[in-house]
Amino acid sequence: MHAMPLPPRLKLVPPGAWVALAWSASTAFTFLARVRLPGEEAANELAATQFYRWDGLVVLTIACALALLGSMWLHRRPLGALALLLTAAAFLTINLAAVAIQLAQFLAVDLALYFIAAGRPRRTGVTALCMALAVLVAWESLRLLRGWGIGTLEELTVALTAVVAWLLGDASHRTRQYGEKLRAQAATQAVTDERLRIAREMHDMVAHSIGIIALQAGAAARVVRTQPEAAREAMTAVETAGRETLAGLRRMLVSLRHADQDQDRSRAVADGLHPAEGLADLDRLAAATTAAGLQVDVHWKGARRQLPPDIDLSVFRIVQESITNVVRHAATTACRVTVDYLEEHVAVEVTDDGRGRGSTTDTGFGLVGMRERVALLHGEFTAGPRPEGGFRVTARLPVPATATTVAA
Repeated sequence: MHAMPLPPRLKLVPPGAWVALAWSASTAFTFLARVRLPGEEAANELAATQFYRWDGLVVLTIACALALLGSMWLHRRPLGALALLLTAAAFLTINLAAVAIQLAQFLAVDLALYFIAAGRPRRTGVTALCMALAVLVAWESLRLLRGWGIGTLEELTVALTAVVAWLLGDASHRTRQYGEKLRAQAATQAVTDERLRIAREMHDMVAHSIGIIALQAGAAARVVRTQPEAAREAMTAVETAGRETLAGLRRMLVSLRHADQDQDRSRAVADGLHPAEGLADLDRLAAATTAAGLQVDVHWKGARRQLPPDIDLSVFRIVQESITNVVRHAATTACRVTVDYLEEHVAVEVTDDGRGRGSTTDTGFGLVGMRERVALLHGEFTAGPRPEGGFRVTARLPVPATATTVAA
């Protein structure tokens, strides 16, 4: 049987409020145990002489004040809060004239122990447990020194509940730490995978550029004597392709210096000299997605121009991943893609009217990968729910001034 998760509203209740509620419930139970309830011949517990007197009510008031103050301190000063709760438990037990601190009076302490062990460093949790057990030992030792009777079994029971509460909190703390470690490892692996993917794409683009350079250089060598003008044009093309390739490599390799360059090296230029995907393929991507059931509207702004290969591919990958997230998670039938060619930047925005949640799970860790890709190119990236509903992904990448303008 699976445990039912807590409703979202209950998760918002602070630990101190739960401790205060436990104290209030245990105090009410203490009174009920000393009152003859309907159907009973007598009360379960005999009330002490001072229980209903003014001095007993004063002690009760002080104990409740200490407990509520301890509940308020639990988040900021956990050990100080526990000390107040232990003092309140001892005060109320004095008012009951009992031989041992009762389990009801230790209920709030047990709950505080759980929260301290679950949310604080382990050393703090161990200190809190030692404080609780020390109070129980001190209580029994004081009564023995005064020659009064003690409730050894009752006190052992109370001590056992304190240990169990600490163990449960410590287990919760360890589970949360392990989960955070797994999430950190998964995010790190996602970033590494995205960097390797970018490196492979860069390898393909460089292979394509080198292939073009080789063809142009060969053509220039063949006609250098017979057609000097054609040879000059070919060598100019070689120079342009070389400069663009070197600029793209410099931008990418500086950021990818920590990536694993030895993984999957077998995928070199198996596809020949075919260029990588880019914004020229965006309309085809939109048409294929629309045919599959998700209407993708593409809007172009600004004067379209040729972008460096790494930036062109990155913008395309961001749009591609965003559309994939819409298909998987948004539960909508349409999305809008806007590509804006600015003077020194290219900006892209993908919006939908779906459920307003992005993908941070599944195989791609989509948002993590997109953010890493944009960071490598020194751009800006945002992703999150829209106030009017749905989800928005935006990216803004700087474009070198050497990019040439072409007709739209």
